[in-house]
Amino acid sequence: MDFITVTPENLEQEHICCAISNNKDCQVASKKAWMAECFADGLVFRKADARGKCFIEYLPAERAWAPIEAPGYLHIDCFWVSGQLKGHGYADELLDSCIEDARAQGKAGLTVLSSAKKQPFLSDPAYLRKRGFRTADTAAPGYELLHLPLGDAAELPRFKSHVKEPRTDDAGFALYYSPQCPFTAKCVPLVADVAAARGVPLKRILLETAEQAQNAPAPFTAYSLFHDGVLLTHEILSPKKFEKLLDERGL
Repeated sequence: MDFITVTPENLEQEHICCAISNNKDCQVASKKAWMAECFADGLVFRKADARGKCFIEYLPAERAWAPIEAPGYLHIDCFWVSGQLKGHGYADELLDSCIEDARAQGKAGLTVLSSAKKQPFLSDPAYLRKRGFRTADTAAPGYELLHLPLGDAAELPRFKSHVKEPRTDDAGFALYYSPQCPFTAKCVPLVADVAAARGVPLKRILLETAEQAQNAPAPFTAYSLFHDGVLLTHEILSPKKFEKLLDERGL
């Protein structure tokens, strides 16, 4: 299998692997617009030369869309190998290329958002630990900031203090999200339609810059749904899943 690094020059013609085949889909357009802006910050998106979910995406932690403090690290913000592309060693190849890049840049190591147990939209902790990642910090209700040190005496990465116990001052439902994940472009409006149809207020807060994401109220900045200030989920909900959530709360 060959791998392709997506660049500003080939961004428009390359498939970005997120289970979306139509290049004109609003989700693809949203993601590619986000990537185009982040290339200047050092974003790297490397993928298999195949239609499927097999890629790694990372950038310098100082410009990561994550509320972390990890100076001198590269931050992996998406790492996904699934379907028929699993089981061929491609995850190892992608991660190895990231490690090589970090060493070439003289970085202290890698960071990645994960969890104590595998959760949707977070990197697999079992695989990462097998590859040498360790827990650098934790945040409620089960997030872990994992790191792979590549040198001595590097300062341990950590979550910003305000996300150790994620909360907001918003009353009712508040959804913080960003275009970092393409699925938000379609799913957020659909969830908003469900809320409107039920007469349930839903405040949407779009994070449009790295600085806004770094000061977001929860570790997962692509999508975090709160209710009365309490974090409910970071899973990007379909309308049916959101309806079920409302049903459970009698709304």
